[in-house]
Amino acid sequence: MRRGYPCRTNGEAIPWMNYPVIDFLEHRLHRDMKLFEYGSGFSTSFYAKRVSHVSSVEYDLAWFEQVNSAIPDNVTLIYHEQDVDGAYCRAIQGSGERYDVVIVDGRDRVNCVMQSIPALSESGVIILDDSERPRYADAFTYALEHGFRIMEFEGLKPTKLKPAKTSIFYREKNCLEI
Repeated sequence: MRRGYPCRTNGEAIPWMNYPVIDFLEHRLHRDMKLFEYGSGFSTSFYAKRVSHVSSVEYDLAWFEQVNSAIPDNVTLIYHEQDVDGAYCRAIQGSGERYDVVIVDGRDRVNCVMQSIPALSESGVIILDDSERPRYADAFTYALEHGFRIMEFEGLKPTKLKPAKTSIFYREKNCLEI
């Protein structure tokens, strides 16, 4: 809290997710993976240290410019204005890539989950942060209808005093070996 951003005691940035899922990802992400992230920030550098490439879309122009000034070489940062069921959630389609991991931690999360499924590799997973929020229920229904299973992590987040939930949508053969 003193540093003003989510980090380890040594200052290394971590995602603004609950600690159990951070620990899980730290041990499961690897250099052969491509990751797409809805919502950039401190998590972007965390992921960039662990995977081959990160593509991240941001809707806040001032934050985009701040993050863009310090991104590692293996990160592509994309800006799209905030919208609903528009260019922001469809940004994942822009590169034509297939992603092993998609992190949904920005805006318009239900539509982001829906747009992510066609962009996944055969073993790809989707990670939905703050998944305890009732307004994300349609994302669960959609993922289940498309053959995904759900694994949930709950715990405290950096700088928060209330537990939060993160859900991983995965299929039988997946890159996280669930």
